[in-house]
Amino acid sequence: MIADLANVRTRELLANLTLREVKGRYKRTALGNLWSLINPIATMLIYTVVFGYFMRVQIEPSPTGLDVFALWLMCALIPWGFFAAALQTGLGSIVANANLVKKVFFPREVLVASSVFALDVTTAIELGVLMVALMLFGQMVLPWLPMVLVLLALLTLMALGFALVLAVANVYFRDTEHFVAILLQIWMYATPIIYPFTYVVRAQESLNVWLAQWDLSFPLTTLWELNPMLHFTQAFRSVLYEERMPSTTDLLWCVGSAAVALTIGWYVFKKFEPRMAEEL
Repeated sequence: MIADLANVRTRELLANLTLREVKGRYKRTALGNLWSLINPIATMLIYTVVFGYFMRVQIEPSPTGLDVFALWLMCALIPWGFFAAALQTGLGSIVANANLVKKVFFPREVLVASSVFALDVTTAIELGVLMVALMLFGQMVLPWLPMVLVLLALLTLMALGFALVLAVANVYFRDTEHFVAILLQIWMYATPIIYPFTYVVRAQESLNVWLAQWDLSFPLTTLWELNPMLHFTQAFRSVLYEERMPSTTDLLWCVGSAAVALTIGWYVFKKFEPRMAEEL
């Protein structure tokens, strides 16, 4: 897939479509691209009040001494927001451009890729604002910028892989977007974004005590660790909030998840691409 997207004409088409997506995202809105900052800030405030103050979610202070729930939250919420938005916009990209797909022959995957890559622009801005906020609290995050970009690139590739599969599913089954919306809500709460992973570990310990009465066991933490977004959010928090390299396990999961998702997504998309125009 990378080789196909590297083709000069395909690359130009991808760039133009991505630019169109970026410009059109907040077209005809009074605040324009400011919405890319307002939305995550509003979400942060809501979650901080509900989970940070009312529910008193306890987080471990950073090795640097930083202990701010809102910043800890955003280090994971921004990557998750990108991933969720990439899946939702990517799955509808083929259907939304049905007339173009039916009339003109071109690599249809660029429609999905452009919708995902356009989100990288707004996500980069959000991460930039977050890094400024972290620096105001004394964090030395600039040396970690290259690692942040690497993680964002890997997350983009994984999101693209998922989006390619979902875009195909949406062509044949238009209820896909509604199922995905529900799945993403469940997936978010199954990912340690608004709570630390230590809560899952404690739940596992309590569960072990309860199940021991019947000589049973259930690998709750292992099940949680099969979630690739857990490793991405932990990696972003390690770099931005804790100022250290992500664990080897998290890095391997990030690289492996991106490679597997993109490979499967590309295979599925190319298998069904020839019949897309007919189905639309």
